[in-house]
Amino acid sequence: MHAAVLGSVGECGMDAASWAQLVLLGLAVGTFGTLIGAGGGFLLVPLLLLLYPSTPASTITAISLAVVFVNATSGSLAYARLGRIDYRTGIVFAAASAPGAILGSLATEWLERGTFDVVFGVALMSLAIYLLVWGKSPEGHARPEHVNLGLGAVLSFGVGFLSSVLGIGGGVIHVPLLIQFLGYPAHVATATSHFILAVMALVGTATHILNGDFVEGTRRTIALGAGVLAGAQVGAWLSQKVHGRWIMRSLAVGLLGVGGRLATHALIAGALAMLAATVQAARVDQTILSRHLLAMPSIGAGILGLLVGEAILLTLAWRSRRRL
Repeated sequence: MHAAVLGSVGECGMDAASWAQLVLLGLAVGTFGTLIGAGGGFLLVPLLLLLYPSTPASTITAISLAVVFVNATSGSLAYARLGRIDYRTGIVFAAASAPGAILGSLATEWLERGTFDVVFGVALMSLAIYLLVWGKSPEGHARPEHVNLGLGAVLSFGVGFLSSVLGIGGGVIHVPLLIQFLGYPAHVATATSHFILAVMALVGTATHILNGDFVEGTRRTIALGAGVLAGAQVGAWLSQKVHGRWIMRSLAVGLLGVGGRLATHALIAGALAMLAATVQAARVDQTILSRHLLAMPSIGAGILGLLVGEAILLTLAWRSRRRL
């Protein structure tokens, strides 16, 4: 019912209830996104597709990216006060991710998304299972003494490419790479990833503004931005209470959700196209119909992935307490 209400409310006709719902959504996305250093775009995009099925995809992407920028900036300020950001490597990795993002935006025109999304979705879910069961994270808040900048730049380039192709924030991929390949403690990885994400999102948001993609999304961006502004501070505060291994495992839960949504989205796309073709003669808005049909199963798979990840987290926590 809430989705129907929000979806039917125009940009100029948002009432107090709609504003409150978007602020609360931003608060939740900002808290979880900052806690795991992922920005929250991987959660926000599918939710906005469900809430606003008639809004153009370019506007949804622009809203999400602007909200991620607010979240990453707020979170970076909080992490800066805690002294967790590795600025030296962060600047290098941010510079390396920019050309990857540009190449990714160009690659979307010739890349076979169906096959790519299935393969990459399965890869993300496999990485999530590995992180949940076997992944290890150095504890502490100290920066690594020796960081392989060359490897980090290559990884950041790849993250920029994938985030642009998939339309999600790169933090959900970047953080586990910083931890597993470069030896970052989880707390430093999430903070540094947030700093990198703030730089990337600023460039992307400026591009969307120049393209005029915020004509229909300004008020929704403000409402969500107000929520993530506070949520980022809460997420940074919570990170002080959580061990690094649990931050990494929480990130793995997010990866399960993203991977499940990507894989399911691609697998059902062909079937939905055939279904849409059978109702072309009906008096139905085909764009809204197809987006509803495509968003609902894929976000359902994402939610299922999150639930599976949470179940694994609870099991691991229960086993840890039994050992004690």
